[in-house]
Amino acid sequence: MPRRQIRLAAADGEDVRAGFARIRAELDIPDGFPGAVEESARQAAAAAAAAVVRNAHVDRTDLPFVTIDPPDSLDLDQALHIERRGSGYRVHYAIADAATFVEPLGDLDQETHRRGVTLYAPDRRTPLHPETLCEGAASLLPGVDRPALLWTMDLDSTGEGTAVEVSRAVVRSRAKLDYPSVQRSLDSGNADGVLPLLREVGRLREERERERGGVNLPSPDRVVVQQGSGWTLEFRAPLRVEGWNAQMSLMCGMAAAQLMLYGEIGILRTLPPADARDLARLRRSAQALRVPWSDETSYAAFIRALDPAEPTHAALLASSTVLLRGAGYTSFEGGVPEQPLHAALASEYAHVTAPLRRLVDRYAAEICVALCSDQEVPEWVRAALDVLPKEMADADRRAHQYERAIIDLVEAALLRPHVGEIFMGTVTEVDQTSAKGTVQLRDPAVEASVAGQDLPLGQQVELRLVEADVQRRKVHFELA
Repeated sequence: MPRRQIRLAAADGEDVRAGFARIRAELDIPDGFPGAVEESARQAAAAAAAAVVRNAHVDRTDLPFVTIDPPDSLDLDQALHIERRGSGYRVHYAIADAATFVEPLGDLDQETHRRGVTLYAPDRRTPLHPETLCEGAASLLPGVDRPALLWTMDLDSTGEGTAVEVSRAVVRSRAKLDYPSVQRSLDSGNADGVLPLLREVGRLREERERERGGVNLPSPDRVVVQQGSGWTLEFRAPLRVEGWNAQMSLMCGMAAAQLMLYGEIGILRTLPPADARDLARLRRSAQALRVPWSDETSYAAFIRALDPAEPTHAALLASSTVLLRGAGYTSFEGGVPEQPLHAALASEYAHVTAPLRRLVDRYAAEICVALCSDQEVPEWVRAALDVLPKEMADADRRAHQYERAIIDLVEAALLRPHVGEIFMGTVTEVDQTSAKGTVQLRDPAVEASVAGQDLPLGQQVELRLVEADVQRRKVHFELA
């Protein structure tokens, strides 16, 4: 009979909060904004109406946009409207116009370059822009006029893009929707307005992604969840509507990349093709785990068919992440990059849809607006192209370190009272040369190191917890 999984109490809230503070100090995460930056944001918010006139925004408040985000989000970058157009579709995608509020080389601009991205922790958010802007004057909140970059994308009946343009506009969102309620309305058949078309176009775009050979790992995310006064870890699988909404953003990013490549100036999000040796290694792992993978089945199709609830599949998904490493930003001018592709998307791609939360989007979008209006790309944009890839790489690295440290902290805090006890887990990675590997527990959603000879990849095993150090944020098991 299999051993019963130990149920853990939530980790102590005060200990974990103190750990969050230590992590922020270690990584030099900012606490608030300098006074000059806050003042710049207040002035920009107050001058928004004049800025809209100055930047020649066209009135498109006739379009009934909606936003769809997590329930508690207020930094709303994207608003959506879809309509049928003959046998195809027209997608209007309004993106917050951050450049209207940020003076190039000013205090606010320089601070955004220092930050790069919005950082998230369970107890607080460290935004790219002051809340006066990102949750106020620049956010696409419902019922108020907002400056935006309006992407108009025409699709044929299969969901393939046929035309695109982007220009400055004033828009007004009609409703702030959230993923869970939208999914419920679609599932119940009560959805109206743009939502059935979002599902329809989203599914078509997913089909186009499969045809291109795009890779979408089906693994659920691990998230830190507050439970009473404490904290725990859970797996969270995205809702289907999140995937359909993401397809709108991906479509916009692909269109932006094509515009910049045509104009021979821009900055792309790139990922090199998977190394043949890594693919061969993954095929050997699949063979060892007796998971069928025919020669005719592509890597993307194989990954898409895996079920993360199956232990052997979970091991293969963990191993496959190595094929998706190496993402970065590639800027160019007066030519095109030698390697412009984002291999996981099987397409050229650029970040343009989250300018309130990611620095590079403001620059890439400005290039696209200039190209579509047959204007010169602003000098402040050109001047930043050389430094943006490194700035974004540094910001992404710190964001990853922050997220990883938070997960490690909560894992250690959850398991600390249970050192010496036996758990059941799945071996997801193995390094036979060191007799070490990685093990995944299901409840709580813990991933940790494990030691033992002949670790059985993809198999459920009994594990003894030998270390759970909250200060060092380290958890370690050994085979029981």
